[in-house]
Amino acid sequence: MTPELFCQHRKRSKMASQQQQQQQAGGPMSQPGLQQPASIQQQQQQQLSQQQDFDPVHRFKMLIPQLKESLQNLMKIASMNLSYNTSIDNGIKSSDTSVQRFDKSLEEFYALCDQLELCLRLAYECLSQSIDSAKHSPNLVPTATKPDTVQTESMSYAQYLTMIKSQISCAKDIHNALLECSKKIAGKGPPQGMM
Repeated sequence: MTPELFCQHRKRSKMASQQQQQQQAGGPMSQPGLQQPASIQQQQQQQLSQQQDFDPVHRFKMLIPQLKESLQNLMKIASMNLSYNTSIDNGIKSSDTSVQRFDKSLEEFYALCDQLELCLRLAYECLSQSIDSAKHSPNLVPTATKPDTVQTESMSYAQYLTMIKSQISCAKDIHNALLECSKKIAGKGPPQGMM
């Protein structure tokens, strides 16, 4: 999943959770005569939990207890192996008894650390894209379906079109400059007949 799609998915999941909180708190959609069946509520909860699986912050929070447990297990195995090796070195125990493998638990710990790192990188990428999006298109365009919720910060559709046209023009200028550059580079290559 690309970071752009993930950010859109995260925004939708936040909106869904806000709507669900409104319904639970007695919001405008929760009227006593319009109770939803239990199966629909279960489906919504399953969708919400699936959406939270893609949320890097939520996943990070879920992985922290596992990381703590893995670290405790790693230290316990390291302690057991150290005391076992010490006793063998002192000639107290024989090497017949089996000991848990330290490298397996270390590998598990590193795998969890890698997952946490990926979650943090994805969350950071999402945040930076959100900041860039707010910087380059800071105002919202009101939708035709909800004219009563016009915000003071929103821009008119004509202003939005002007902004988009300027962005397209800038992208075309960059494209033309890159084409011109590539043609100049291709023109400076070895002459065609001397190969």
